[in-house]
Amino acid sequence: RLNKKPAALLLRQGPGRVPPRPDLEPELYLRVRDPAGALRAAFRRYPSDAPAPRCEMSRYLPLPASAKWASGLTPEQSCPRALDGTWLMVSVSSPIFSLSSFLRPDSEPQPEPDLITMVTEKGRHRIQNRLQALSFVLTVLTHTPTARIQLGKDALLDLKFAYMPPTSEATTSLAPGPPPFGLEWRRQHLGKGHLVLAATPGLSEQMPPAQDGAVAFAAWDDDEPWGPWTGNGTLWLPAVQPFQEGTYLATVHLPYLQGQVALELAVLKPPKVSLTPAPFVWATRGEAPPQLHCLVSHFYPSEGLEVEWEVRGGPEGSFQKAEGQRWLSALHHHSDGTVSLSAYLQPVPVTAEHHGARYACRVHHPTLPALGRSAEVTLEVAGLSGPTLEDGVGLFLSAFLLLGLIKALGWAGECEPHLDPDPRCDSDSPCLLPEA
Repeated sequence: RLNKKPAALLLRQGPGRVPPRPDLEPELYLRVRDPAGALRAAFRRYPSDAPAPRCEMSRYLPLPASAKWASGLTPEQSCPRALDGTWLMVSVSSPIFSLSSFLRPDSEPQPEPDLITMVTEKGRHRIQNRLQALSFVLTVLTHTPTARIQLGKDALLDLKFAYMPPTSEATTSLAPGPPPFGLEWRRQHLGKGHLVLAATPGLSEQMPPAQDGAVAFAAWDDDEPWGPWTGNGTLWLPAVQPFQEGTYLATVHLPYLQGQVALELAVLKPPKVSLTPAPFVWATRGEAPPQLHCLVSHFYPSEGLEVEWEVRGGPEGSFQKAEGQRWLSALHHHSDGTVSLSAYLQPVPVTAEHHGARYACRVHHPTLPALGRSAEVTLEVAGLSGPTLEDGVGLFLSAFLLLGLIKALGWAGECEPHLDPDPRCDSDSPCLLPEA
């Protein structure tokens, strides 16, 4: 069982003395130095009305990378002496950003501790308020901890990292410029893990092939001789499909340090809704209208779908739940990973008051707004429908076309051709024409 204790990180001290925290153990009240400014920059972008991030801190032991393709990062047989000492790992998670950082105590002289007065049940006594000073060595950060991408669209999973050698001895022992690093992206879903992409810029290692057309922008952003350095490891996934969703683990490998953050990728597609028969459904008084079929098609994910039947108008004169027998079909799976479903309603027998009522199929899904998406049909009760403007226009056009047809037939009769009589023949004797 883990024994958790409260701790505090002082990122920036204002004027005056250090704010006292007598509720914390001395070794858990830490003043941290951020040479690359990665953590401060992340908090500057944090909305004031957003929920506070969660922070956890634990001890860390530097180890070489376990992946074979990253073995070139640690040619030494043992961990360098420059990495000796106490290491802490800090993880910060929130809907806005997530990061993982490694801290190491500063080798610089510590300032004299402040004396503060602490009041307890046993009385007042003075204690030392010394803050342990640490520096961020490696920070891995993402601004897309949860990505919701439409099916078929490209996904960009953000990843930034910053590195500052832990000691001046470590800095001078290295060649000027940023060190080689390894980048690893893995996907975990439904208990299975897959390597999506691996890269070691600056090293001639044999890399596993990238999966799903993934591309990473793996490079340092600057080439300062002694640091700090910042880098980019953003992953691009073209035209994402449902099988690509899950938890993505992004790991930055440095010699004996591995910083990792987790990102969630969700693939979404809102449903299309259609209702038949449409736009009208007919019924006789005392009988039930025909069965209504609501097709909810090509959506993802299949979880979270709800179908409601509503009726507007009728005897109640307002919105209400539609009465009748209702049922759902089984899911139909498409080749692109989306699914479709049919919902059915057999309405109850209607009366004259139901004339003009509108039946609606309303669908709720995580990809839709709170009101969902709906399709409607209008109920017409036989014998109660009076002529409408559309009916009048239709009758006028029909009469106009019929009148035109009658006139056309009359003109055709008047224009029938007549043959002129042969002058060699008269009406009293037959006329025999010579054969040709």
